Amino acid sequence: MAANLLARKWQDLPVKISLVESREIATIGVGEGSTPYLKSLFRTLDIPESEWMPACDATYKCGIRFPGWSAVEGYTSYYHPFFSPLDRETGAEFFSQADQRRCGKPAEALPDDFFHAPYLSQAGMAPIPRRPLPFELDYAYHFDAGLLGKFLKARALKAGVEYYEATVEKVGLSERAHGEMVIETLKTVNGECLSADFFIDCTGFRSGLLSELPNYEFVSYEETLLNNAAVALQMPGEGHGLLKSETISEALTNGWMWNIPLQSRTGFGYVYSDAYISPEAAEQELRARTGAPDDIPCRHLKMRVGRVEQHWSANCLGVGLSQGFIEPLEATALMLVQFTIEQFAQSFDPVNPGAGAGSKSIAFNQKINAMFGGVLDYVAGHYLLNTRNDTDYWRAAREGIVVPERLQQLLACWDRGEDFPGHLKLAEADRVYSHASWYCLLAGMGRFPEVSTGNKAESKKLLCDVRSFCGGNVARFESHRDYLKRLAAG
Repeated sequence: MAANLLARKWQDLPVKISLVESREIATIGVGEGSTPYLKSLFRTLDIPESEWMPACDATYKCGIRFPGWSAVEGYTSYYHPFFSPLDRETGAEFFSQADQRRCGKPAEALPDDFFHAPYLSQAGMAPIPRRPLPFELDYAYHFDAGLLGKFLKARALKAGVEYYEATVEKVGLSERAHGEMVIETLKTVNGECLSADFFIDCTGFRSGLLSELPNYEFVSYEETLLNNAAVALQMPGEGHGLLKSETISEALTNGWMWNIPLQSRTGFGYVYSDAYISPEAAEQELRARTGAPDDIPCRHLKMRVGRVEQHWSANCLGVGLSQGFIEPLEATALMLVQFTIEQFAQSFDPVNPGAGAGSKSIAFNQKINAMFGGVLDYVAGHYLLNTRNDTDYWRAAREGIVVPERLQQLLACWDRGEDFPGHLKLAEADRVYSHASWYCLLAGMGRFPEVSTGNKAESKKLLCDVRSFCGGNVARFESHRDYLKRLAAG
């Protein structure tokens, strides 16, 4: 992603971009979901869906379903949709119902009923209308991460990026005239020295380049997010029948399981805390839940949850896991990668790399850290709002964590029935997740007081009308599986 975006941004400048990749170091390769932000990556690179989606076993994603996170009656499962113009009127009704409900009035406020996305994904439809609409629906993707990496690599080489197959053994530092330590060379295992003016660290959790600089500092999120491990497996798909356009993030005994449908297979993964369950027990629970036989291999992963303090330090930029990671609950990893690269490309002058770099890097790091903070607030909200009491894990995930201050304030505003959208804007909590997403999280988890006695007939009539409207529009969209087949056929 970095090589492609920078090659496109700087295509008319006298800049040489080189990609160094090791065959000896495997990629994580299990991140298979995105947010709608990824659509802009392919548009920037002028890559149509008909070109990359068939090559990467990709499917459409209308949103995320969260079963099992809440024990509140009527709210044991909820759907986080991608909000689109088609939802403007029904969404407004949802916000109104949720506001009434959090003030103790009788109202129906489960987000599943008020947005088109859950209707489409449940029916196996793609977010692609049969006839053009005056606007585009917001949607994301599922894909084979390994295939997408290979696809983007080929595109980068086609765009003029030089490629080195090498394993970096040592980072060579030097001191500039004003005393700043910078990276000068990368020494490979075969003795070659690779030099550059600027380096981008995509070495994963090791932060192999960034961590060599003297100002390296890692800010851990482990006191807020308990999960630090995952076990993943892949099950072959049938290749026919209903293909849902949704990710499922299902709560298990000591964490949660992703369910990501691709065209030819489905990816599953159990994200958990090894303080509450062993890797062996987690694998056993995952196999039992998915029905995976023993001959299907599992892959175990450790996660370092947090971020670096300086993503751009001296002449190095951390991208991806090397800059930080917030667990994959809302599929934000690639969003943070893309945002980092795009913001860097706007800030950095590759022709005069030292021009104002100090002040630019300070402003840049503040912006990226704010983005990480926004994602942390929203992801932590899932755990803080869970109402499960069946295991020590779920109680600790709710009661034993350090809650970010802004999240505490948002929750207090919601509980008091105050102007929640206004508070989101004032706290700048809507920069990463819109007020629609926050309403879906809080209402979807059933964060409401006891309902006062009252007439529910009006709310039930509204709910019937909304369901009829959204459900009635489903047939206006393409079958997910059929559309993907036509996309591949050209």
